[in-house]
Amino acid sequence: MNREKNIIIIDDDPNISELMSLYLEKEGYQTTEFLSGVEALTKMADLRPDLILLDIMLPQMDGYEVLGEIRKHSKVPVIMVTAKGDTFDKVLGLELGADDYLVKPFDTKELLARVKAVIRRYSDVVEDKNLINLPNLLINMTDFNLTYFGNKMELPPKEMELLYYLASNPNRVFTREQLLDKIWGYDYVGETRTVDVHIKRLREKLNVENSWEIKTVWGVGYKMKVD
Repeated sequence: MNREKNIIIIDDDPNISELMSLYLEKEGYQTTEFLSGVEALTKMADLRPDLILLDIMLPQMDGYEVLGEIRKHSKVPVIMVTAKGDTFDKVLGLELGADDYLVKPFDTKELLARVKAVIRRYSDVVEDKNLINLPNLLINMTDFNLTYFGNKMELPPKEMELLYYLASNPNRVFTREQLLDKIWGYDYVGETRTVDVHIKRLREKLNVENSWEIKTVWGVGYKMKVD
């Protein structure tokens, strides 16, 4: 079952919304329905959906505009579900960032199949992004596991997050302030020396020479140097 997956339905026809919601909830998904994109956009951050089913012909703001607003802040997968079945409309939707396009009237089995396929594809991408594989180093943020020279190592959460962030942006230099904001958060009351301390601890634990290293860029900050 997929009870943890939350799907937002944006359609100004309540009958179609209820139909989609009914079939999706029978499959174990959670659903939230909105009759306008404007309303949905105000609630999206709180709901953190795994997928959005989006109509094009909506009041106040059409589906293309809603999709544009979504893509400014989120990569959440979107399936356009609309009566506009022209090739131009499909191409436009996909070019604006939709992941799939379903024309009304649709078969509910096809709807469910497309929903499952898009969520699975997106989940695979997210999982891949949570995995960093460097020579002799495997960082898996899905389960917070670190493997170094074939041996499992346990690191405190902040050290793991800092290592992952540097490793996922190879050869990019970050200031201490940037790392402090990214790993500890903007509300963290601390000083940049916190970053130095955590870098020092990482170097002590990952102290065998490799083709990669956490490098100090004097006067700037740190980077993960990868050959």
